[in-house]
Amino acid sequence: MSFFSAFTPQEIAKISSAGTRVTLPEGWAPISERTGADKAYIILSGTVSVRQHGKEIAQVGEGDIVGEAAILNHSLRSASIVALTPLELIHFTADQLNRLAVEMPKFGEQLEAVAKERFAGGGEQS
Repeated sequence: MSFFSAFTPQEIAKISSAGTRVTLPEGWAPISERTGADKAYIILSGTVSVRQHGKEIAQVGEGDIVGEAAILNHSLRSASIVALTPLELIHFTADQLNRLAVEMPKFGEQLEAVAKERFAGGGEQS
């Protein structure tokens, strides 16, 4: 089940409009392990590899969010994200993500649930 699957089409439109749409090529690493938590992405299309210490621990794709856990937990990144395919993403700054969580409580609840699950599982995908 993807992050987006919890929302109606109208809610997805509101979430999408709160960020900036970006396209990244295969091989690009928009998030690097042990860096500051200043952005998050929702994947519109494509697949990313989630890597800790250079080893793949998961793959995520369309409708999933990456980078949110470190923002919510005020911590350094616990994993790198590497594009396995060309990507279409919605880019959120930490401020945009936090603002949307306040304006849309359901979004905030979903962020918290995903971040909690990821930190309980060893911090992957942050």
